[in-house]
Amino acid sequence: MPSSSCVAWSPDLLRYDFGPGHPMAPTRLDLTMDLVTGLGLLEAPGVHVMAPVPVPDDVLTLVHDADYVAAVRAASEHGVTDPARGLGTEDDPVFPGMHDAAARIVDGSYRAAGLIADGTVDHAVNVAGGMHHAKAGAASGFCIYNDAAVAIQRLLDDGVERVAYVDLDAHHGDGVESIFWDDPRVLTVSVHQSGTTLFPGTGNAVDVGGLHAPGSAVNVALPRRADGVRWLRAVDAVVPHVLRAFRPGVLVTQHGCDAHGDDPLSDLDVSVAAQHTAATRMHDLAHELTDGRWLALGGGGYAVARVVPLVWAAVVGEVVHAPVAPGQPLPERWRQRVLDVAGVLPPEAFDALVEPRPWSDGFDPADDVDRAVMSTRRAVFPHLGLDPHHD
Repeated sequence: MPSSSCVAWSPDLLRYDFGPGHPMAPTRLDLTMDLVTGLGLLEAPGVHVMAPVPVPDDVLTLVHDADYVAAVRAASEHGVTDPARGLGTEDDPVFPGMHDAAARIVDGSYRAAGLIADGTVDHAVNVAGGMHHAKAGAASGFCIYNDAAVAIQRLLDDGVERVAYVDLDAHHGDGVESIFWDDPRVLTVSVHQSGTTLFPGTGNAVDVGGLHAPGSAVNVALPRRADGVRWLRAVDAVVPHVLRAFRPGVLVTQHGCDAHGDDPLSDLDVSVAAQHTAATRMHDLAHELTDGRWLALGGGGYAVARVVPLVWAAVVGEVVHAPVAPGQPLPERWRQRVLDVAGVLPPEAFDALVEPRPWSDGFDPADDVDRAVMSTRRAVFPHLGLDPHHD
């Protein structure tokens, strides 16, 4: 098995910029990679840093409609809005160079997937990626092109028989799910705040895949204010079981960190430590199930100073086999830069990891998180040959 890893990064990725006041601020990527560098993670043995460039249209049309790609180009080059395709909306305002900026993000995930498929690397990460809301023919939720879906399609085209996608963003991974809704080769798993209380309003437990792929979509829709311990209990009660039943050849994970209690765009309360713990879980599952073949992506996350850099630096640490240790201090130079840029002082160190009460301890019908988990298990486990009532 290869022992090298790929980190997709270039300062050019900061050009994905919807303008002042938009939540998808390039600062979150800038501060993340500054922390990654300060922790020495890019200097770990076997790390290859790949600078993404805009992919050609034939890569985008692996999952996107050609007329949509043309509409993005028109918006990017001539400022032509197309609200029917999500271009020029409050969430996705048009900006010059938008096509190239979005296509560059796709390249980071697309080429990383190719390196995993051909055995050049075992792990790869693109923290600028995870644009999971983009549909085949429309932008949505700050996402122009769906790099996660393009990467999954490349893995399939390169001969991987089954790909599992796990989405830990606070918002349902609707774009990836819709693109592979009826494809039995792809398992999409999303652990998110319920669509009854949060954008995009989808991702119910009973949504389990298309006519030709029942059980290929798994949705855990959580109540507001679910904290890190209960969130991680939900992850543990569903994700490992469905992955083991599906037996993927490659694992793709999306680590949107907007489930944090400080995030302005969700109502969950999941700590950095819990999200860090989840990254270690995904890493362990990759080694257990896919011979270590793992592509990790970023996603949402709008607490740009105290949350996003810490979560994603921990993800990068897992990918490059230099895990961030609980209690590891944050570099003072980086902390001062955060204060200068964002006006807030981040923590002094990473917190300890989180261990939730295991599902094997028993279902609690009085707990709203447990009820959400059981709804998912009852809806989808039988399709995968699993018993929803037993661990």
